[in-house]
Amino acid sequence: MFYIGNVCVKNRVGLAPMAGISNAAYIKLVSEMGLGFAVTELISSEAIFRGNRKTIDMLNGISDLNIPVGVQIFGGTPKSMASAAKYICDNYHVSFIDINMGCPVPKVAVRSQAGSSLLKNPSLAYDIVKSVVDSVSVPVTVKIRSGWDGNSINAVEIAKVLEKAGASMITVHPRTRAQGYSGQADWSIIKSVKENVSIPVIGNGDIRSYDDALRMLDYTKCDGIMIGRAAIGNPWIIKECVDYLENGILPSEISLSDRINMIKKHIDYLLEIKPLKVVVLEMRMHISKYLKGIKGSSNVNVLINKANSIDEIYDILDSFLKESSNV
Repeated sequence: MFYIGNVCVKNRVGLAPMAGISNAAYIKLVSEMGLGFAVTELISSEAIFRGNRKTIDMLNGISDLNIPVGVQIFGGTPKSMASAAKYICDNYHVSFIDINMGCPVPKVAVRSQAGSSLLKNPSLAYDIVKSVVDSVSVPVTVKIRSGWDGNSINAVEIAKVLEKAGASMITVHPRTRAQGYSGQADWSIIKSVKENVSIPVIGNGDIRSYDDALRMLDYTKCDGIMIGRAAIGNPWIIKECVDYLENGILPSEISLSDRINMIKKHIDYLLEIKPLKVVVLEMRMHISKYLKGIKGSSNVNVLINKANSIDEIYDILDSFLKESSNV
């Protein structure tokens, strides 16, 4: 257990913000695995500021979640960021606002001068955090990277600036913007940040198992972890980490039946917040991840990619389960 400002978090396992993944449906799904907290996919502050309907709809279902959830916003100006944060808090039930200072993609980091580009401008990073803190009553957190590139590793400097600006928690993904998602995460940077600030620090990067989670916590002494890409198509990793870290329970085997039932639940939850046609298209990627490595799944993926309805998807999955059971 730890606190984000005045928000109590029941355990140390969180879901990282991932574009197209960390929406209310998937957070609801993994919350049933024992998840302690979550941060949504990144949302443009400028789009919220302009009242863009498509962007605002990304918040559908966020108020109905029963664990601490932060909405992550990105932007390059204190005014738009403060305005977006206030709009979200005035219209939705959220536990905290998270500021993205780590996204490496060009349209965010270069074109919008937001995300990881803020690592190059500590004074602007301070102003953005301070403006958001002053505009809302919930805690404000920040997700950062090691630095812009290998010649400008400044996570500790930035973390101190963000703490001074009023941030209640910092999540560190210890890769540079130049690395993107390649190479190896340098956990020593998480350790250094933890040693230099007094607010909670969350570690993120290269956690692929409960054993990785324990190693990161032991080595860095961080307050909690965030699991990102390893949770795509694998919500069980959340349960495995919580069970092991909290109670020393080792994971059990996940059957094909378990996977297909989870896919169906994922579909049900997505249908609560998105149109049917969108769900059919989005689940194509998710299903390929759920079934990755299972014999015969490549043929299933071909069929799923041609399906135009939920009923078709269910029929394909049920047939696959039946065929696999008869082998």
